[in-house]
Amino acid sequence: MRQELVKDLLDKALEEKEGLFLIDFEVKGDNQILVVIDGDQGVSVNDCIDVSRAIEHNLDREEEDFSLEVTSAGVTAPLLLPRQYKKNIGRKLAVKTKNEAIEANLKDANEKEITLHWKAREPKTVGKGKVTVKKEAVIAYSDILEAKVMITF
Repeated sequence: MRQELVKDLLDKALEEKEGLFLIDFEVKGDNQILVVIDGDQGVSVNDCIDVSRAIEHNLDREEEDFSLEVTSAGVTAPLLLPRQYKKNIGRKLAVKTKNEAIEANLKDANEKEITLHWKAREPKTVGKGKVTVKKEAVIAYSDILEAKVMITF
């Protein structure tokens, strides 16, 4: 299986489906094609079907047998691209860096970093008890080991 041909077909399919973008693509040795996509507005089953058909209908099974799997990035999958962070602004994330783990609301995301906001209870500077303080962290993508959207019910 020519990986370049499949990648070209995939790129063309994604160009036609504005708002969708590639998360992962792999052609395994046994001609198993795996594609993971995401979308600025999410991914529907029909989006996966359309991308699958755009690839499958342009490959000849008589020439080479293959299997094709097109899936969306799962809700529990880690965020990998700045574009994924941008679509999740306003949602709560669990972010792990080398030094800490933070559960906070994603306030902003650009091409270099994210900005998180959260509230914490800290001891008062004077007297007993605790006070609620607003916290903010700006974290470069290069410092993020893993980030996931926290699902709340």
